Amino acid sequence: MRLVVIFSFSFLIAYLSTPLFRKLALKFKILDKPGRRKIHKKSIPLLGGLAVYLSMILGFALNFTNLRSLLGILIGATLILIMGVIDDIRGLSAQFRLVGQVIAALIIISFGIRLSFLPDNLWGNAGEILLTLIWIVGITNAFNCLDGIDGLASGTAAVSALFFSIISYQTHQPLVGLTALILMAGCLGFLPHNLKKEKIFLGDGGSTFIGFILAGIAILGNWAEDNVVKLIIPVLILGVPIFDMTFTTIMRIRKEKISSIVEWLKYAGKDHFHHYLIDLGLYQEGAMLFICFISVSFGISAIMVSNENAVVGFFSILQAFIIFAGIAILMIVGKRRRGRRHIHNKNQETLDSPK
Repeated sequence: MRLVVIFSFSFLIAYLSTPLFRKLALKFKILDKPGRRKIHKKSIPLLGGLAVYLSMILGFALNFTNLRSLLGILIGATLILIMGVIDDIRGLSAQFRLVGQVIAALIIISFGIRLSFLPDNLWGNAGEILLTLIWIVGITNAFNCLDGIDGLASGTAAVSALFFSIISYQTHQPLVGLTALILMAGCLGFLPHNLKKEKIFLGDGGSTFIGFILAGIAILGNWAEDNVVKLIIPVLILGVPIFDMTFTTIMRIRKEKISSIVEWLKYAGKDHFHHYLIDLGLYQEGAMLFICFISVSFGISAIMVSNENAVVGFFSILQAFIIFAGIAILMIVGKRRRGRRHIHNKNQETLDSPK
């Protein structure tokens, strides 16, 4: 009953506060303006992420017990949110954002929260810290990249948080489960406003905040006794943003559009998972639902793997790789055919036009 109360309270806070932040964004002209690399055709107010943040903070206010272990994640996430909101308002350089994200990740690590699977020696500890930094910065930016069509970032985050919460309670980690549950409530409370005609966006502040919290939950939780399975479960649950980030990065490097981490952070293009699905003919709502269904599928796989051994975990990851590889091939072929069709239609219009 306590969980129901906290979930409902956090949901209502996000749902009721989002219109207020929308008015605030409109008043101070904190808007995402349309551009060549964006889908929306008119300026949309930002600051939706503040509603999700407020719902989490007030949700935790109903349950102050044992929050000390979450302090590092909350402090780092607050820094990420502030930096993202400033970026939404006036813009920040890619270098500054990268440094800020690394500092936020180091805050988590300083509280003793990090990946733990290598030998307990100098090189093992250094390797775990480095991989933790890469994981946190990577997932944080992966969710920022997912925030390209209505409902996708918050919907995918809600699905991921749901499965983290389920496995947390199965493995007797109530605080981790509660954190995931509150995040899910905040995302679901924001989601209807992101899908309305008079909509609001999460903004960089919101999307990076959500990604950072999920990255922290993944590291904080002890998902299985087996070290390999422990690592596989978060990878499955966060499979969609990981795939999107990996696939997009490979394609950009292959096409020589980026050559460094800073260029990767700066580059903005219509070449993400959801853009390819739209190119294949899906509407935005269809692309969003398709990706959320994939997240649900891999979340179910994560639950099934949680009680198994490393061999089962390995085959689950292999299955996920094969599925995403198939999707990637279909997207690439579909985009090429659509491009050829577009060129053919243009040439035909030129031939048919009166001279």
